[in-house]
Amino acid sequence: MGKVSIGLRGWRFEESEVFTEAGEVRPLPEMEPAVRQRVARLMVVAERPCDACFLLHGEAEKRRCNVAEAVYGEPLSEVVLCETHEPDFLYWFREAGGSARRGEEGFRDAFHEWFADGGRAPKDYGGIEHVDTDPASLPEAPDPSEPTSALEDELDAMDADLDDLDFEDSDAR
Repeated sequence: MGKVSIGLRGWRFEESEVFTEAGEVRPLPEMEPAVRQRVARLMVVAERPCDACFLLHGEAEKRRCNVAEAVYGEPLSEVVLCETHEPDFLYWFREAGGSARRGEEGFRDAFHEWFADGGRAPKDYGGIEHVDTDPASLPEAPDPSEPTSALEDELDAMDADLDDLDFEDSDAR
């Protein structure tokens, strides 16, 4: 088994950490905590609009935003991007100092500030060549009724962290 992205490009998982030998998603409590946190976040961010599109169009024109296709950063400070804006992020990360913010809580905010200030990749800047084996197919999420008290505590803590973020009034999102 190798590394795979699930739902969105960017975050990569060791197949054996997420899937059983039969190809089914492991129950969340069986996953390592860091893997479980990323899989849980993917369930939240998979249908979000692209951060860059949202910065351009805002809440009032949210319908004009592309749906995210890639995710970068750490859970709760991740950046989600459409195919059009992924090169902008990659340029920021590789060429404009974004990599210095890797792993920091303000990672997403730093990209948002750079992009909102007009930061863009040059027109000829290449992104990443992706190989999509089955991009429309998402694995079925684990049964939410399975007993997962430790997981529920972890997700509640993540929700509390999200509640502290004010996306409605923030220029960053």
